[in-house]
Amino acid sequence: MRTAFIAQIERLTADLGEMCALAAVTAADATTAVVEADSAAAARVRATLRRLDQLNSRVDRSAFALLALHAPVAHDLRVVISAFSIAANADRMGALAANIAKTGPAPEPTRALLAQMGRQAVALAECAQRAVLGDDAAEADRLLRDDAVMNDLHRKLLGAVLTDRWPHGVQSASDVALLGRFYERFADNAVEIARKVIFQARGEAPVTDPSLH
Repeated sequence: MRTAFIAQIERLTADLGEMCALAAVTAADATTAVVEADSAAAARVRATLRRLDQLNSRVDRSAFALLALHAPVAHDLRVVISAFSIAANADRMGALAANIAKTGPAPEPTRALLAQMGRQAVALAECAQRAVLGDDAAEADRLLRDDAVMNDLHRKLLGAVLTDRWPHGVQSASDVALLGRFYERFADNAVEIARKVIFQARGEAPVTDPSLH
């Protein structure tokens, strides 16, 4: 019975790791869509999001089954309980990437910054994947620190569009500001995954460093 339980936990963790990896893929493709006006990349985001939705449902079913059939305790219970939230966060990351992809081509002055935000989004999702697969609180701590990079990029993006010198009009500025918000929320969901990994690994919530906000 214990062997079967461990195998099911491993499958659950593998699914969560795959979801984080797919979130990274959506961030990369969404950024290509807005920076390079690539409609094929936007279509790939939609296809990947469908896979994320499927995995999210499978994780929910697996976690409920583990709770019902095995009544896990201590660390195992934290892993199963965290799975619901981690899957939901990864699924939201894909949905946010889909919102980015359908925004349309970004104005030229912002493309370099948006490309940087895209790369940082990918890096955060990949860090989340490593943390989840390794039950690695140290990797999760790193993700919490690296989130500050996205916050800085978001401030720079807003500074670029919220100025009298912005040449592309109010609607364009609004669209770019919304893009920045989508990237920031993508990063926020990666942070939430990191916090869940720290909880399941250590049995405690992470200490928030006020200097990171």
